This record gives sequence, C-alpha cells and structure tokens, in this order.
Amino acid sequence: MFRSLGVGLALFASSVGAQTLDFMSATSIDGTAKTLGGLSAIETEDGLHALAVSDRGFFFDLHLMRDAAGEIVEVQASPANIAPTQQDTEGLAMTPSETYLSFEGPARIRTLDGMSLRRHPDFRKMPSNRALEALAIDADGRLYTLQERTGTNDAPFPLYVFDQGQWTKSTVIPKRGPFVPVGADFGPDGFLYLLERHFTPIGFRSQIRRFDLAQPDLGEKLLLTTFALQHDNLEGITVWTDPNGHIRLTLVSDDNFQPLQRNQVVEYRLME
Repeated sequence: MFRSLGVGLALFASSVGAQTLDFMSATSIDGTAKTLGGLSAIETEDGLHALAVSDRGFFFDLHLMRDAAGEIVEVQASPANIAPTQQDTEGLAMTPSETYLSFEGPARIRTLDGMSLRRHPDFRKMPSNRALEALAIDADGRLYTLQERTGTNDAPFPLYVFDQGQWTKSTVIPKRGPFVPVGADFGPDGFLYLLERHFTPIGFRSQIRRFDLAQPDLGEKLLLTTFALQHDNLEGITVWTDPNGHIRLTLVSDDNFQPLQRNQVVEYRLME
C-alpha cells in the first residue's frame, strides 16, 4: 500500500510540475536487525551495493536488487562489519581510501577510524540538533559540509570546505522556501547535488537542487520538489552513473524509529 501511494504521488507530481528527474522506484528496506532505522546517509558506486549509516551510529550494507529494466525491486539490509560510532551521525562521504562522517552534536567531522578533523570556529556555535547534516567530497578530495539551520528563516547556508588541512567558507547556498539541507553528494558530472527537506503537519516534503561551484552564480538548478507524503523523511543522497550512462540519484529515508514511518530507498534518474 505504502509503495503504491508513493508511486502514484510521484507520477502525479511529475505530471503537474516542471521536473528534471524521472521517478524510478520507492522500495521499503527489509532487514531483521533491531538497530535498523534512522538512516541518515547513503553511498554507492554501482547501484547494487550501498553503505548506509543511522543517526544512532550503526552501519548497514544495503543490497539493491534490480529487475531487467534496472529498477529496484527489493532492498535487503544487513549490519555492516563496522563498529558503531555511538554518536549522532548524519553525513557520509567516501573515497577509495577513506570514509568521512559528519555529526550534529557536537558539530564535527571525523574519519571512520576515529581521527577527528580540525573544527571550524563556527562549528562550536552550532546547535546540537541543527548542525552538520550534509557531507560531500569532490573529485579532488575536498570535503564540503553545511548546517541544517542558520538561525533565521531566510539566511543562506555557508558552505564549508576542508582542503589541505584547513576549513574555509567557499560560498553561501541561498535558502529557497522552507527547505533545509539534510544530504549532499557530488555527481559524476562534478556538480553538487543538495537534498533538502521540510516538515509539514501531514508529512515531509523534499527538494533537490544542483550547483556548479565553478560558476560565480553557482549555476543553481531546481531538480525536484515533492508533495507531503510523496516520500518519507528523505535524509541521504548518493549520485552515480548507471550501466546505460544515465545519472541516478538514490535516496534513503529516516523512519525516526516510528511505526508509521518507513526505511525506504527512493531513486530518480536525471532526464538531461
């Protein structure tokens, strides 16, 4: 029932709004681990295997089973062989040689083996539940993060960059509507994809924007805006290229360990 509702709403949204993303699938995550839930970040290279982390610091291997057309038909989760962080883990960024995690309380970034990166002075001022939700790494190994809340309704979001052992503010991301950042990833095209959310009285809405950080105006492009209940609480995003050369955006939802919410993998394909 839930999957049918999500599919129907997604198709309706694509018919009434200018959408740049083609909805592919929305699939509940199956798993028996008692710790499964609260998924806040996801990373994949091939669209078949993914690593996800929960906001309680537990890691999961996700197996994305697909049909002949490449659509996800089943997602199985099993605990990953990674020690839990036991922290409010929100962001995940990976290279072939290193894995980085971002945390909300206190706001900081560390490697998977526990090495903490130098903190920007601003990090110490961030509220524990509105801090570093999004984390991404570009092709040159630079880390990017931004906080979920800036303190005012219309203030832009500073984009923090870690390069050669130092943090700088490279630019600011303009705020659009009520949405706030919860996930980020660099696509194979070199653009920064930003996942944002807004909580309404009847459910969560999501927004995805794309940025070209090499452009003075950031080349901002709105790719998707969803209705409430179209998907659950989407918090993580990973961007990759499928076997046909199409860019896909694979998203994961945080069920907040609530019975009426879902752990779900949602996928879109870039139509450009």
